[in-house]
Amino acid sequence: MASSVETAIRDVITKGATLLADSNRKRLPQLDEHPYLTGINAPIGQELTLEQLEVTGTIPLALDGTYMRIGPNPITPPDAASHHWFLGDGMVHGVRLQGGRALWYRNRWIRSNAVSAALGEPPAPGARRPISDSVNTNVMAIAGRNFALVEGSANPVELDAELRTLSHNPFDGTLTGTYSAHPHRDPETGELHAICYDAQEPTAVRHVVIGRDGRVRREERVPVSGAPSIHDCAMTRRFVLVFDLPVTLSIKRFIQGYRFPYGWNPAHPSRVGLLEKDAPGSSVRWFAVAPCYVFHPCNAYETADGKVVVDVVAHDSMFAESAWGPDSRTVAFERWTIDLAGDRVERRVIDTAPQEFPRFDERLTGLPYRYAYTASVDMKDGSMQQAATRLYRHDLETGERQVHDFGPNRFPGEFVFVADGPGELEGWLMGYVVDMGEETTELAIIDARAFEAAPVARVKIPHRVPAGFHGNWVKAG
Repeated sequence: MASSVETAIRDVITKGATLLADSNRKRLPQLDEHPYLTGINAPIGQELTLEQLEVTGTIPLALDGTYMRIGPNPITPPDAASHHWFLGDGMVHGVRLQGGRALWYRNRWIRSNAVSAALGEPPAPGARRPISDSVNTNVMAIAGRNFALVEGSANPVELDAELRTLSHNPFDGTLTGTYSAHPHRDPETGELHAICYDAQEPTAVRHVVIGRDGRVRREERVPVSGAPSIHDCAMTRRFVLVFDLPVTLSIKRFIQGYRFPYGWNPAHPSRVGLLEKDAPGSSVRWFAVAPCYVFHPCNAYETADGKVVVDVVAHDSMFAESAWGPDSRTVAFERWTIDLAGDRVERRVIDTAPQEFPRFDERLTGLPYRYAYTASVDMKDGSMQQAATRLYRHDLETGERQVHDFGPNRFPGEFVFVADGPGELEGWLMGYVVDMGEETTELAIIDARAFEAAPVARVKIPHRVPAGFHGNWVKAG
């Protein structure tokens, strides 16, 4: 049974607990150099509009839309001792492509109340949740509208085509709780499925389904314990997968003054749940898995013999020591096979190289697929600082791994697959690559059919775009 202090903090983050945390925050040891406020992660200080960008190579004529990616970019210098990478003010960076040209680059802060105040603007319209209105983790099109997303705290924020904040918008008032940064579109129905958590609801997460009209049609509670942090989910034709793993709300970290109060909790059961898409949350079926943490699954599907396969990036632990960003000793790309009849999960390592941000041809969400793409990461001193030079393409049938290396001091983030034909390799991969030698960035476009070849096009951005989180290609029209 939770103590009275735990219950009070988890239910409402009481005034007394907050005052204690504020007092202790002043006693935290100062950092000489915060890894997520310096180097490739250092924020930039202004919003820019750059037109008719320089292009090397040829942008495919079929690409008519905007590549958008979001990440943390504090507008005012935060207290480094308590600052966590995941909490910086959100900034979206976008490049508009049309007719073989790069029409513009724009970067815009998401207008939280704090950002609007810092810029001397009136607050953006829309509903706020009580704890936070800062959004910084994903940006995507939902029912023909652009939304910036974050997990567990703030409402989604609607953006216009030029990345300006329109409003804080809980899907036109149909979302009653928190949301996720990682909804997944069912290719058969067009609906979006997500698993959402809330620090103030320690005994449940929610399966939220958004219809093709952009409105919530299901918000089903799924019982859990201990206030777990569930960053992402996966789904098959029948099931949504719930990753209930040993990162939970840490009362100790909160009271110590750290602003991101989640930590590794070896006492918390490590398990993955299967919930039928329209079943009661109480019917979820849990399968134990060896302790680890998953930020990002790639894809999942059901086999002919009734098993569920899901490919994930698995960390051996997470937030065990660092209070400022992701930490783990090992991270690998794995395949988990859930045997419903045998009530067990088999884990098989696909690739031991440190990597993250898996993507695939998302037309195959929930279906058998062959190719996965990941970005290499540098596990410097056990801290994932997203600074390595390679992309990987995994052939999940043959086991072959191909490598696209951008060269010394050139660091890619997550790359997105954009289809250009019916086949799984018929399309383009695009994402930002930061050149830390020149302090510049490019939007690189790679032909998925010639993965190891030079990009077919590079769109030059004459400044460094900070290492961010997630983004998507949003087709025009």
